[in-house]
Amino acid sequence: MPTIDTLLQQTSWTRDEICALLSVRDPAGIETIRAAADAMRQRECGDEVFFRGLVEFSNVCSCDCHYCGIRAGNPSVERYTLSADESVQAALWCADKGYGSVVLQSGERRDAAFVELVTEVVSRIKAGSVSAELPHGLGITLCVGEQPRETYARWRQAGAHRYLLRIETSSPRLFATLHPAHQTLANRQQCLRTLQEVGFQVGTGVMIGFPGQTVADLADDVLFFRDMDVDMIGMGPFIVHPQTPLAVHTATLAAQQQEIYQQALLMIAVVRLVLRDVNIAATTALQAMKPTGREEGLTYGANVIMPQLTPTRVRTHYQLYTGKPCMDESAEQCAACLAGRIRSVGRTIGYQRWGDAPHAQSRAPAPH
Repeated sequence: MPTIDTLLQQTSWTRDEICALLSVRDPAGIETIRAAADAMRQRECGDEVFFRGLVEFSNVCSCDCHYCGIRAGNPSVERYTLSADESVQAALWCADKGYGSVVLQSGERRDAAFVELVTEVVSRIKAGSVSAELPHGLGITLCVGEQPRETYARWRQAGAHRYLLRIETSSPRLFATLHPAHQTLANRQQCLRTLQEVGFQVGTGVMIGFPGQTVADLADDVLFFRDMDVDMIGMGPFIVHPQTPLAVHTATLAAQQQEIYQQALLMIAVVRLVLRDVNIAATTALQAMKPTGREEGLTYGANVIMPQLTPTRVRTHYQLYTGKPCMDESAEQCAACLAGRIRSVGRTIGYQRWGDAPHAQSRAPAPH
């Protein structure tokens, strides 16, 4: 197998070469990969970090994913759904503070009331955030699960232009261990294609370090991202929730925590090297594992961070995993904290812009 330095000269990658990079464990080798990914990020995306204000507007979910703390089968969760007014108010705070974008995230539902709620909120955010600085209003990303084509098209028409639908793994075998039988990887993949067809910029992502996953599986995930031609990636280390079926692995995963964390950082770096000009988030799960996790994610190639805007009165009820940080910080406190974290690694915040990935802009330039 070629040396790391030789591999880093590549402009296209085989599965074996990606596996080789993801298998590096010595600190000097990891640092070489990190530095190359950070240089790629700077060259392709610049030094700005883009905020996506996160509004978790409902934890009601019809799915029963085996890893998720808000799954339908968890009776301990206190369910909530923000009113349209609350969601819009939280999002418009973004516009007031100069954030260019907001993410609306919830559990997965397909009932008519939910579809109407999302449509109303998106329309009102779009209309209410138009300004001289944002002549097309806030950029809006939806993260609300698998839906029919007509629903996706309706939300796109309402004004959302990015959609995040994580696959969690590209392996059908592993997907089946994470989900009930009626949820299939094939349907998730079809939804991603449908989103692209109706005009969304599409993001996806995976969990890193869950039971049964191998480096080869992660390499296949990277190739899946590339072959799907996605625009943004959200990945993070797997953190077990005690009220899920995967809690039986708690002790084993606790012993592997440092290894899982490092693998997640390395995955960010390799995705940056292979996909080059996509947006990559430094996820909250990194900070849940290590206080400086999101800063480290930025140094490994990430360029997006999602500050918390969910009202604090319900924020503790939206925990997909344990140890989620920023549970009691106000939106102002969270923004100030993240701004400091970004400055600490020599980066700047991209205010008053949507911050679409160069990859998406090269395909179809955004209006702002």
